Amino acid sequence: MKFPRVYTVSEIAQLASCDQVIGSANHPVTGINEIHMVESGDLTFVDHPKYYNKALNSAATTILINKEVECPEGKALIISDDPFKAYLNLVKNFRPFEPSPSAISPLAEIGENTIIQPGAFVGNHVKIGKNCIIHSNVSIYDHTIIGDDVIIHSGAVIGADAYYFQKRPTGFVKFESCGRVIIHNKVEVGALCAIDKGVSGDTIIGEDTKLDNHSQIGHDTHIGSRCLIGAHAAIAGVTKIEDDVILWGRVAVNKDLVIGKGAVVLATSAVDKSLAPGGTYFGVPAEPAAKIWREKAALRSLPEFMRKYGK
Repeated sequence: MKFPRVYTVSEIAQLASCDQVIGSANHPVTGINEIHMVESGDLTFVDHPKYYNKALNSAATTILINKEVECPEGKALIISDDPFKAYLNLVKNFRPFEPSPSAISPLAEIGENTIIQPGAFVGNHVKIGKNCIIHSNVSIYDHTIIGDDVIIHSGAVIGADAYYFQKRPTGFVKFESCGRVIIHNKVEVGALCAIDKGVSGDTIIGEDTKLDNHSQIGHDTHIGSRCLIGAHAAIAGVTKIEDDVILWGRVAVNKDLVIGKGAVVLATSAVDKSLAPGGTYFGVPAEPAAKIWREKAALRSLPEFMRKYGK
């Protein structure tokens, strides 16, 4: 998430309820982000020694950390006993929950010739382009951006919070979401789909992609253009699906993967590792389909083999 203006690290430390800064007090901070999505100007946090080096050497230029360490050149550190809590303080400050006074927020921007059916909800700061159809009982959460010629069918939920929790001895602590959903032109979202907002970045659906009913798209996932996502597909967070990919019905995709351009994953498969472009995949876990068919053919011949050669 980008801030509405550039803040100094001293200002950010104060908003995060932290007292100690290492580095220039005027060091600029332009946004907050998770470690896997950071860029120059961003603040990120780290609260475990295992990940100190990753955070300190990342593109982030401000790091919330729970130990005094040497500050890398060009960066600033904010010291906190609980960096996770301090980070959440920033999220709640910059992106607090904002009740809407009506079913279609007066802060929403609705494009020309767009139709919003009765019973739909359009939240604050939502932008919807031209010639869209939003069917009844669709819920579009705050800060969602939707392009032109988009169709969203009944019961879909766009922009719900990320499913992201930190486990502590006292229970789970929610990682508050401050990202967005961005849906490009000519996308069609089937009935009862759920597309979660990014934790701190954006969940993106590319142009002309079509989602069948009951699809689940996790936080910070990027789906490319001209993709087909079958019914009951479940795509975990921070996954990248490149252009022209087809995921048929009930495909499950694990987090942090890349599915290459033009790949096809056949129905009921489960993807546990990145897939190369252009291939056809099947199985649990998904493997090249031709390999699976050969194995199945060999398995079918096993009883006859045992009758002939078994003891």
